[in-house]
Amino acid sequence: MRPRLAVGFILTTLAIDAMGIGLILPVMPDLLRDLTGGSLAEAALWGGLLTTAFAVMQFLFGPTLGALSDRFGRRPVLLVSLLVMAADYLVMALAGTVWLLLAARLVGGITAATHATATAWIADISRPEEKAARFGLAGAAFGLGFVLGPLAGGLLSEFGTRAPFWAAAGLALLNLGLGWAVLRETVTGRIRRAFDWRRANPFGAFRQMGRLPGVQRMLLLVFLYEFAFLVYPATWAYFTAARFGWEARTIGLSLAAFGIAVALVQGGLIRLVLRRLGEAGTVLWGISFNACAFLFLALVGNGTVAFVFTPLTALGAVVTPALMGLMSRRVPDDAQGELQGLVASARAVATILSPPVMTGVFAAFTAPGAPVHLPGAAFLLSMALMVACGLVHVAHLRAARPG
Repeated sequence: MRPRLAVGFILTTLAIDAMGIGLILPVMPDLLRDLTGGSLAEAALWGGLLTTAFAVMQFLFGPTLGALSDRFGRRPVLLVSLLVMAADYLVMALAGTVWLLLAARLVGGITAATHATATAWIADISRPEEKAARFGLAGAAFGLGFVLGPLAGGLLSEFGTRAPFWAAAGLALLNLGLGWAVLRETVTGRIRRAFDWRRANPFGAFRQMGRLPGVQRMLLLVFLYEFAFLVYPATWAYFTAARFGWEARTIGLSLAAFGIAVALVQGGLIRLVLRRLGEAGTVLWGISFNACAFLFLALVGNGTVAFVFTPLTALGAVVTPALMGLMSRRVPDDAQGELQGLVASARAVATILSPPVMTGVFAAFTAPGAPVHLPGAAFLLSMALMVACGLVHVAHLRAARPG
């Protein structure tokens, strides 16, 4: 029973990661407009800045926390991260200025180790052939969080723009108590690795991992894919408000529908796709589907059609677990935490760059006096990035082909 509870805690941690994001997404446009007194386009730019600030800290400290978990264990890193996460949401719930929100995002980014360390824990307990499917299960937990988070955030918005932050803090504290009671340590003497500052930073970690065949290309693919996919959290609330006139409740419901579909795809469908296409083929399928989905969203003009199509976009969500399975196979057991920290840094670089780019494109094509009114312009950019992902993946497969 205790091992099952530990797995449940890990999956709950991943779900809360997504819930924390999804809970606050529906209220961010209104909250930022209240704090800044600006327009929707200006609120979108502030939202991009907050996301970027969080990502800068995650980029700088992700490998450090991954290396710490390789040395001292997954349990202490996860529990401390949850504690700081709860405090971060409490500060955001009480913030009276946009600058305090920014400070909270900086601190939260430093200790944003929950996702990377949780996936390292999953890698620790999985055989090589099990990793992609189990990473899919982790993705399903994240998708479930995206179901509950936006739905709850949209409903809680009826009680004010601060209510979702209080709820997110409470969830983090409850999960911290569960982890303290049930989580076992998976870093044993066999795989424990000494902490080395030369590797515990994104630049040193990248050099170290770059010595392993093919890992650099896969990290580039992670970066490009994440950059493109971030168009959803960066612009969805603003895009749907501008294109279809959706309010917070409808935005929350649409994100919940997307999360349900992600959970179904990564929790079940991915196993069938992996069995039929293998990890490399699954990555290629997901990239191709996402490119088509972005093109459709860029051009769709009917809100009902967009709402119905939203959960179908999750069919491309097989990319991340399949890619993580490919990468994890190439890394020694004593460096799984370092790998996950480096993946977190690659994603963080994308998160640093993507939100201001995506929200900037949105603002440029929706601001008064824009040469062309096109709220979906950012999705066209994401489609082009998916094409680039496909080229990188094909180049990797050709380089890895023997002879």
